[in-house]
Amino acid sequence: MEMISICLISFIFLFLFSLILFFFSLKFLFLDYTVFIEWEILSLNSNSVVMSILLDWMSLMFMSFVLFISCMVIFYSDQYMEGDLNINRFIMLVLMFVFSMMLLIISPNLISILLGWDGLGLVSYCLVIYYQNIKSYNAGMVTALMNRIGDVMLLIGISWMLNYGSWNYIFYLDFMKNDYYMQVIGLLVMIAAMTKSAQIPFSSWLPAAMAAPTPVSALVHSSTLVTAGVYLLIRFSIILNENLSMYLLLIGTLTMFMAGLGANFEFDLKKIIALSTLSQLGLMMSILSMGESKLAFFHLLTHALFKALLFMCAGAIIHNLKDMQDIRFMGNLMIHMPLTCMCMNISNLALCGMPFLAGFYSKDLILEIVCMDYMNIFIFMLFFISTGLTVCYSFRLCYYSITGDFNFYSFHSLNDEGWIMLKSMMSMLVFVIFMGSILSWLIFPTPIMICLPLNLKLLALFVSLIGGWLGYEMAKFSLGWLSNSLKFYNYSYFFGFMWFMPNISTFSMNYIPLVMSFNLYKNFDSGWNEYFGGQGIYKNMKSNSILFQFFQNNNMKIYLILIILWLMILILLMLL
Repeated sequence: MEMISICLISFIFLFLFSLILFFFSLKFLFLDYTVFIEWEILSLNSNSVVMSILLDWMSLMFMSFVLFISCMVIFYSDQYMEGDLNINRFIMLVLMFVFSMMLLIISPNLISILLGWDGLGLVSYCLVIYYQNIKSYNAGMVTALMNRIGDVMLLIGISWMLNYGSWNYIFYLDFMKNDYYMQVIGLLVMIAAMTKSAQIPFSSWLPAAMAAPTPVSALVHSSTLVTAGVYLLIRFSIILNENLSMYLLLIGTLTMFMAGLGANFEFDLKKIIALSTLSQLGLMMSILSMGESKLAFFHLLTHALFKALLFMCAGAIIHNLKDMQDIRFMGNLMIHMPLTCMCMNISNLALCGMPFLAGFYSKDLILEIVCMDYMNIFIFMLFFISTGLTVCYSFRLCYYSITGDFNFYSFHSLNDEGWIMLKSMMSMLVFVIFMGSILSWLIFPTPIMICLPLNLKLLALFVSLIGGWLGYEMAKFSLGWLSNSLKFYNYSYFFGFMWFMPNISTFSMNYIPLVMSFNLYKNFDSGWNEYFGGQGIYKNMKSNSILFQFFQNNNMKIYLILIILWLMILILLMLL
């Protein structure tokens, strides 16, 4: 009974707070109203330690979405984590995670942002290593260390802010834009955001973090941890100058392309969805670098909804298939788990940008803005190819798991009996269908004028259709055809392994220190140094002491032999 109570209490509280914050965000949005609260904790000489809170429509709406998704995830965990003896600890960790995110969202102050930012990093480490095995420990270590880079960048930013009177960056944004020296803060915040939102070259931790339990993935990779970087950049978007923006645009589009390509070569259900998260983060970053921060925020919210639902469906499938994650062993789940597959299909279509679902409103608008913007052909091509790849891996995933042949090796009862999981999924489904249009009416009160020729207007739809067809064709290769692709093994290894990024971020980082320590060990601890040093002296003294001990045994024979030896030596000396 106790297990149900903690999940239920957390669910009710988070849901009520989410509703209250959503209504407040609407009020603040309509009145164009902002509340800035400052609480002076300590004043020492002329220094004051101040806790400040910024409440505007953006922070309130984001908080309400985070709380809604986390309350659904906690409700879902009640059944997914059943049988876990430490479920209370798990729920507490998730609540700590949500609290850290809240702190980050409402902070206009770099120090309180660092508290939330570090809280996210630490709790995410605890959640990634929740299932205690070697793979989880490695993944947790990569996650924690990659995020440390961002933390260090924020710390340097805090020390650089000493040039001003306070750490409340919100007061200085306009000044920072024109001040040449303060562009450093823009650069530092951008690198910090790139580590948290897993842009190239820091991408390898995001698929590795799939070692966490699925409810955690649904929360972390939709609305909290990975979007923290995007949210921070939305707040700092004023100070991104042209050079930083161009760099961020290139990084964002390349991340989007790399993740979309990698997902087409992946066979792990959760990793495919993780790579699709990475692709969408690249999309948010690149549109943000083009100055469309509201649009990035809009896509952030819609993406949080359908990605959380997608992870929940994946979790229900994994739970029912007795912890099987390989999509090659799934197939024809539509017959056995119709409601779960319905939710999964709809969230997949929202991800692809199917008209009138949540993803369509944000994604289509982003692509049309890209068409209208002053843009070179390389970035333009990357945007549209990545969109096609999104549809490609989504259709491939559908074919392997939902339709196709039933490939699972043990025929046990598959069903939709997880009612608690289904309730949370159905609740999310309503939002995935309706929230895109509602948010577009709220966030953009004045209509955006989009003037495009017919071929550019239809280009997004056309690219999506081609991507879907390619995904279907790719998925038709059955397991027997796999050996045929060994000719192209190097290519598929390169594309499917995220352009060797996991190798670069782990092996290349620790190769030189490991080789150096090995050489030092061989030379100092196992080499001549040891022979002439500690071990040599020890052996010498040991052999001498054994000899002396032998002499001191007081044997008559030894005395007689020594007398004879002594006499022989005397005779020799006399003869000489």
